[in-house]
Amino acid sequence: MFRRTKVIDGTATGQVGIKKKSSVPGVMITQYIEELPEGKSHPDFTRKPIALTIQEGKFAFFKAIVIGDPQPTVTWDRNNGDVSDTSRYQTKYDPNTNEHTFEMPNVMPDQADTYKCFAKNEYGQAIVTVVLNVIAVGFKKNKAQPEPAEAPGGNFKSVLKRRSKILPASEQPERKEGEIDPKFWEILISSDKKDYESICAEFGVTDFRWMLKTLNEMKKEREEEQAEFVSSLSNLRHIRVNSDNTASFELDMDLIEPSTSLYLYKDGVMVPYTKELGDSMKHSLKLVGKKYIFSVRDLMPDDAGLYQLDVGDVNVFSTDFKVPPVDFLVKIQEVKATEREDAVFECVLSNPFSKILWFGKNLPLEQGDKYDIQVSEDKLIHKLVVKDCLIVDKGIYSACAGIKSCNAWLVVEADKDAQKGKKAARKTTRAGGSGMDLQKVAQEQQTKLAKDREERKEQIKAASVAPPPAPTAAEPEATKELKPRITGKLSDICVLRGNPAELTVEMSMDCSGTWFKDGEPLNSGAGVTTTKSGTRHKLRIQSCKDDDSGVYRFVSGDQSTQAKVTVGGAPEFDPDDLHKFSKPVIIRVGQNAAFKMPFPPQGNLEVRWFRDGTEIKDGGGVKIAREPNHSRLLLRDCLRTDAGEIKIQLKNPFGAMEATSRLIVLDRPGPPEGPVETVETTSSLIEIKWSPPKDDGGSAVTNYIIERQQAGQALWTKLGDVSADKTSIRDRNVTHGKKYSYRICAQNPEGLSDALETADSIMAGIMILSGPPGAPAVVSASKTCINLTWTPPEDDRGVPIIGYQLEKRKKDTNLWIALNALNEPIEDVKYAVKEVTEGAEYEFRVSAINESGAGDPSPPSAMACAKNPNMRPCFKDPEDFIVVRAGNSARVKVCYEGEPPPQITWLKDDEPISPWINVINTEGTSQLVIPSSKRSDSAIYTIKAKNSMGEASFDIEVRVTDEPKAPGPVELEQSVTGKVVVSWAPSPDQELDDRLYYVVSQRDSATRSWKNVADRLFANTHTVNNILPGVQYHFRIFAKNDMGLSDPSQSPTWGANSNRVPIPSKGLKSSGVSFERPPSILVPLKVHAPPKGYQLYMTCAVRGCPTPTVSWYLDDVCINFDKDYYITNSFGVCSIYILRVRSKDSGVYKVVAVNSFGQAQCSTKLAVRD
Repeated sequence: MFRRTKVIDGTATGQVGIKKKSSVPGVMITQYIEELPEGKSHPDFTRKPIALTIQEGKFAFFKAIVIGDPQPTVTWDRNNGDVSDTSRYQTKYDPNTNEHTFEMPNVMPDQADTYKCFAKNEYGQAIVTVVLNVIAVGFKKNKAQPEPAEAPGGNFKSVLKRRSKILPASEQPERKEGEIDPKFWEILISSDKKDYESICAEFGVTDFRWMLKTLNEMKKEREEEQAEFVSSLSNLRHIRVNSDNTASFELDMDLIEPSTSLYLYKDGVMVPYTKELGDSMKHSLKLVGKKYIFSVRDLMPDDAGLYQLDVGDVNVFSTDFKVPPVDFLVKIQEVKATEREDAVFECVLSNPFSKILWFGKNLPLEQGDKYDIQVSEDKLIHKLVVKDCLIVDKGIYSACAGIKSCNAWLVVEADKDAQKGKKAARKTTRAGGSGMDLQKVAQEQQTKLAKDREERKEQIKAASVAPPPAPTAAEPEATKELKPRITGKLSDICVLRGNPAELTVEMSMDCSGTWFKDGEPLNSGAGVTTTKSGTRHKLRIQSCKDDDSGVYRFVSGDQSTQAKVTVGGAPEFDPDDLHKFSKPVIIRVGQNAAFKMPFPPQGNLEVRWFRDGTEIKDGGGVKIAREPNHSRLLLRDCLRTDAGEIKIQLKNPFGAMEATSRLIVLDRPGPPEGPVETVETTSSLIEIKWSPPKDDGGSAVTNYIIERQQAGQALWTKLGDVSADKTSIRDRNVTHGKKYSYRICAQNPEGLSDALETADSIMAGIMILSGPPGAPAVVSASKTCINLTWTPPEDDRGVPIIGYQLEKRKKDTNLWIALNALNEPIEDVKYAVKEVTEGAEYEFRVSAINESGAGDPSPPSAMACAKNPNMRPCFKDPEDFIVVRAGNSARVKVCYEGEPPPQITWLKDDEPISPWINVINTEGTSQLVIPSSKRSDSAIYTIKAKNSMGEASFDIEVRVTDEPKAPGPVELEQSVTGKVVVSWAPSPDQELDDRLYYVVSQRDSATRSWKNVADRLFANTHTVNNILPGVQYHFRIFAKNDMGLSDPSQSPTWGANSNRVPIPSKGLKSSGVSFERPPSILVPLKVHAPPKGYQLYMTCAVRGCPTPTVSWYLDDVCINFDKDYYITNSFGVCSIYILRVRSKDSGVYKVVAVNSFGQAQCSTKLAVRD
């Protein structure tokens, strides 16, 4: 009876089990709560354990990296057994790398199992499974088969009675001579036509016409049987190995009755499989739509055989699983590549293998633009090149040969030299490889395989010549009844023209036979000889010609065997074409390389191209074209790694021919080999040397260029260059004690290499340090600064001092802290230390700096406390008069000093200030604030500062006022000729503001401009002199205070018109003259083209009566109120001023003047130059 495994959820009571998807395939995550708190996370694997196949007695281990917050707890378990035995199972954790390791020292076969790794925290759990395969040594590998877990169809006892049409090997009867294995037909029915030839060759079937006829009859019969259960069958895919150490075959099948039972056989024996338990059984079925996928897990050599799938009583698919005897001598290794660099995985097999499977992140990889799959000529070395690596290419890559596999990580790091925001440049270097001499390993393995083959041949030969055992008494009667049979059959051969050919048949007893060629009897003669020697029959062709090709058959009684003889010639090259091809192809990096080789047209000709012994496949950057009479090879965008020997091989059944050329890819050389060695250093000379570069870029290095940089400077200067045969240079232009860095570049005709730099600066001569200066003395100290001074050292030891380094040490500590760097020396012998904490005590020491560095420190100074000295209060630059506009807030700010901090008091006219006046005191500052000032707030404000050292006070006059109102009416009176007395009524603000005064302006008809004739008048009258007769005068009176001028009061006109005598009209009526007119442009705007950032001034003249309103426009948008433009209109002269013109100021400027009689306008264009 079989039990089903019970699946238990890992959640506790009250928890939910939410399935989450991990970024790592194969990880199962269960989240316990619906919403995670901020900053918390469930467990997950960033690196899961990798399946392992290992030999018994070796050290086996699994590694995993887990993340999660809080830190997950990691445990390990296995499906069939426990892991509590600490002598066999050990768990470790490395906090530095965050790796959890599960170790099994001296692993045994019974430890082969499926292991599980659990990562849990309070928010969820993550589970991953991994398979361990142990290869047993000797006969220990013969283990009992595990009991099957489920029988398809439910009744396993009845199922066991079912039999396959292919009997197990132990039950198969002995086949007669010439009888075909039934396995042959089952495989052939399920195979493609392109595989018929190879299958026939494997089972020794040579009569293809008979085979096809028989196969078609069997297919027709099989399809009729299948029609009872299956409506459609397609997409048959034979068994193949996957990257996860499983093998699978699949087919698309539509069953007429979905409940029809499916049966799986291996070599005629039914094997159980599961649809539900997954990893718990070796064989499993996965159904995806109409696609059936059968898988075999934990592959072992015993899994090889013929797998058949039956539906009901009818076979629908047969596939032969072959496990080649191959293993990895050198496995692929982890590769760390930089972005845009190629990565190389390499491995060596124990036996030749034409093609292995490559997988990247569990996906099969094929030859193409991204991947280059290479196989050596001996089929032992296999390479995978991942071209142009990107960050997304990182992951696990694996190689599968038969059922053996190995895997490794590809780690892709970002290019630190790439410019931010730009794609990194394609690199010409390759990362990775095995780190071993693969050619040497492969050559040793070839030698070993050849030796094994020779030993087997010797054993077979020794067995064939051994004397037969003596016959027993009963044997003569049996011998009489035996019939002759063929023990050594004929096999197909290919022979070069002119060479002899020999066909041999071995019989079981001495008997006669007949030879046939193409159905015609063949006798000795005409270059053909037939001989018989005991049980051996031979046919020998002395010198083969084309006519000797054909099918040769030997018949003895009812026994016969046949073989095909093909006569031909080996491939050949024309000598001129061979000479032309042998010339090297020289190109530069990034260019294409093309090779062409003509040859005579031949049948069955195989053309292969090689580079340094590794076959070149078509795909990616490689294009191989094959024509009947030539072949072309094109290598696109060549790199330095593409350089090497290029070989074309022509091969047919009669032999092979090769032609060799060379591809030279030119590039700038690699950097010189380091490190840079210092040969000699003195006070006046530095000599360095280096090694030539490993890669000369395909052309010889011509010279080296050396540059130098002095320590503390950013500039590199060229020191000189030397020829390629010299790898050293002497620098004689050095200063004693100074340090220098050097870099060397190799140069060839293609350009300069990357630079090789010195690891550390090199000093000219030996280090000479100055003696100690005098101990620092404290000049003064405050809470924010301590001023120091010191004396230079008495002994500078002959090297000039360039400055000093100052250090401080806080009291009760042992740490000295430098206040300036060595490359920022203090040039004076005094310094103000501002990096202090108020109230803390410090001591200081100083060192003298010369070209060699800082010398011995001075003795420490006396302890100094960072605090202010006691002092009487005083005020720092206060203002004694402040004017404030009424309604605004008044702020009086006064800065003071005093230690200890003084007490501050404010008075108004020697009285305490009102409660609504605010006083804000901060350290060293006091501020008096009147929120909304009134004229009544005008007063003398006194600030008093008092501490234990004394007292100080200061008076500030605050005047709160407003712009004055205009004076009253103006009267004019003349008491003396040439003088006019101007009088006016006082401004209403005269009584409120004792600082108010008056200004008198005058304008006459001669000048027509206003000018001040009196200022700072505190009276209400003023006598104006130099009044001329016949001239009109106008006067304006302004009131002015601390806030500015009032509006003017206009006087009546004084002058000629006021004294005019009226003239009688004599009966004539006079009409008044009207000066009203529409606007007009007197002076238009001019074109301007100023540079960007310059100032601009544009003007025009406008007239009109009444005075027109003037508007400015930029591209028909009014700019009168734009703050970027200063616009004025002075008596018809209209101006615009731009402080700094910008590109957006370009455009069409227009002036529009409008009054009640009309409008006028003018425009111009402004172009701002860059």
